[in-house]
Amino acid sequence: MSEVTEKIKPEEKTMTDFLMKPKIDYAFKEIMTDEKARKGFLSAVLKLNPEDIIETRLLNTNLRKTHAEDKLGILDVRVLMNNHVEIDIEINLSELKVWADRALFYLSKMFVEQIKPGEDYSKFKKCVSISILDFILFRDTPEFYSCFHIAEDKRHTLYTDKMEFHVLELPKLSKEQTEDPDLLLLWASFINSERKEEFDMLASKDPYIESAYQQLQIISQNQEKRLEYEAREKAVRDHLQFMREAEERGLEQGRMEGWEQGRMEGIQAIILDNLEEGISKDRILIKLQKLFDLTEKQAAQYYQQFAHQRI
Repeated sequence: MSEVTEKIKPEEKTMTDFLMKPKIDYAFKEIMTDEKARKGFLSAVLKLNPEDIIETRLLNTNLRKTHAEDKLGILDVRVLMNNHVEIDIEINLSELKVWADRALFYLSKMFVEQIKPGEDYSKFKKCVSISILDFILFRDTPEFYSCFHIAEDKRHTLYTDKMEFHVLELPKLSKEQTEDPDLLLLWASFINSERKEEFDMLASKDPYIESAYQQLQIISQNQEKRLEYEAREKAVRDHLQFMREAEERGLEQGRMEGWEQGRMEGIQAIILDNLEEGISKDRILIKLQKLFDLTEKQAAQYYQQFAHQRI
């Protein structure tokens, strides 16, 4: 073993092996700074020949928040393609049932912000939303990719081509699908990958994905970017945990409320049924105490609450 090898610290070896996960929005945004990778991804989603994409220019985007209490914020990628199409790409890892409404809101906002009051409507550029989701949004289909336009219901005639929505659902991917030569499937698999072997295989299938992989390797070895990535990954992870715990609290509260409702209905039924049978108040109170583990005072309160409902 050489002296140089002996001096390599364990954390430096780890740094060499480390690869960011492309589905963490920070990493994806950094990958999209590579023009070749950007062109390859957009051509796959929009079903275009990469040669027809003359220019893709990144537009400035800040970490925006949906509301004042939002701790995570949105880190999206905004692109101007061929100087006449604006594209917003966003990755979301936590399930959001109103995602479609949210995507519509932000695309509409992007659309109306293109012109100032009094300017000609002809200046509007086409706006495209690309959502990369780590949850299932459409449960009526096994397809991982969906595309939506504004069209007439029966004839499917486009009302306008100025708005377009693309949705990629990563959980619908399977390992078997990666053998398919479809470029969009390869890109979705690349975004969803975490292991070097997977990245190597996918990069060998397409030169644009290879460029994205090279960019991923470069940013993964940058100490400053790695720290920013890890901070963002922690924020995403904490947000997911918070959402899971909130859901669990909601379910538990629902169970408790359901249990309490059932208990109240049981107490009411005992009181009314026994009154109907001519059972005395004292005997009813004793039953309530035994059946529902009530104190004498609690039983009396329930009796007073429900006894008057007797017809």
